[in-house]
Amino acid sequence: MARNLALFDLDNTLLLGDSDYSWGEFLVQEGLVDAQQYFEKNRAFHEDYKAGQLDMAAFFAFSLQPLIDHGLDTLRALRPKFMETVVKPMIAPGAAALLKAHAADMRVIITATSSFITQPIAEHFGVDLLIATDPEIVNGCATGRIAGTPCYQAGKITKLQTWLASSAQSFDQSWFYSDSINDLPLLEWSDHPHAVHPDDRLRRIAEARDWPILSLESA
Repeated sequence: MARNLALFDLDNTLLLGDSDYSWGEFLVQEGLVDAQQYFEKNRAFHEDYKAGQLDMAAFFAFSLQPLIDHGLDTLRALRPKFMETVVKPMIAPGAAALLKAHAADMRVIITATSSFITQPIAEHFGVDLLIATDPEIVNGCATGRIAGTPCYQAGKITKLQTWLASSAQSFDQSWFYSDSINDLPLLEWSDHPHAVHPDDRLRRIAEARDWPILSLESA
């Protein structure tokens, strides 16, 4: 019997905040990047993302610079603190119940955010798979480039289909939960699109198409 496929965006969906943006602020607080310069650029890229106009190559070159400057081991050692102090307080109160509702399904977090940041978050949620934007690592060092396809906008479909083609599993129906207009391609691809805390443009589309609109702000 085929399983169903349950896909979840991460930032502003399962989390009431943006892990990528918050990671940048966390690095500022840890004194690993120049506060003013990093904060201004981080905010500008965040606004571009919300507008659906993010240059992923430029953003990754910026966001991965700390990995180049300080090394993977140094930043890996900071991820548990980031999880405890930043990510866990951002977890949507209703996220656990939504994930539990899909306990029988193949549960996948699919996010534009770097897998370096989101791997421990996906592990915390206990999902079956993380599909994210992967940083290129050569000889144990980050290059500042993206490995393969960015997991952003239609790239989410590309990365998902690549995984589906390599998987021996078959799936009957698909669900996808997201907040962002950037995820419209994957929402349209899925059998059961759900808008969660949608931005204004996605809300208008969801209302026009009678897609369910959810809030996970309460348990």
